[in-house]
Amino acid sequence: MPEADEVDDEEEMPLSLRLSIADTLTLGNATCGFMAVYFTTTGILIPHLMGSDESGMARHSAATAVILMLCAAIFDLCDGLVARKLRSSPMGAELDNLSDLISFGLAPAYFVLVYGMVAHDAYQRVAAVGAIVVLLAVVLRLARFSCVTVKDGTFQGMPSPFGALTVVSIVLLELPFVATLLAIIGTAWLMVSRVEYPKPRGRLAVAMLAWIVLSMGLLAGWAFDAPSGQLLLQTGCALQLVMGAVIPLFATARRVNNFRDNRREARAAQLP
Repeated sequence: MPEADEVDDEEEMPLSLRLSIADTLTLGNATCGFMAVYFTTTGILIPHLMGSDESGMARHSAATAVILMLCAAIFDLCDGLVARKLRSSPMGAELDNLSDLISFGLAPAYFVLVYGMVAHDAYQRVAAVGAIVVLLAVVLRLARFSCVTVKDGTFQGMPSPFGALTVVSIVLLELPFVATLLAIIGTAWLMVSRVEYPKPRGRLAVAMLAWIVLSMGLLAGWAFDAPSGQLLLQTGCALQLVMGAVIPLFATARRVNNFRDNRREARAAQLP
């Protein structure tokens, strides 16, 4: 009888509705993205609208929101590794895209929008346009990722987690408004570009995980006003921007070198 009950339960629950371990990690990604929006609203936007001058609370909330986006990036990194090692449900790819849209599309775009409302030299409507550009870039990138097949081991365009962290790094650097907006739009363009980015596997995945943990430490030091915390945060944000700019250059240089090598091989093959 117990065996019959187990068979009935399996028949009642379709395979597409069973969550795997990787799917659970993906849902953690979505939860972190939503909570990042929550802390951005309750800790930065609402106090600003109420006329509060408590800068410490805003700093803590901003750091918490960005740390949650970093946690979402860890979940996104781990769910792919777990899915390859174990398994994922048939709806794993859809869950991953939807979670990425929340954590790396909505959350950073909302962060940019709130920045445009609270910064002294920002223009709210222009910042809203920048936020929309970020959101649409992530939407287009995720849609293209589901439809376009690229060679194994690479992404086409800047991955959305990397793009989201680059966007919030630009905001946290507190550059002049025009420079901030141009850098955000440039990052959005990289996400929908055809520049190839390596997939985080093996040593690269470990290096990315270490970078995320280091970034969390820098944000925590900044939030609790540690000695030189502001300088350390700006250094980390600047390094994130440098990586965002250097990786496309290396990818482009590698593509040009491969093209030249192929032409040389073709010419050599045509010689008698």
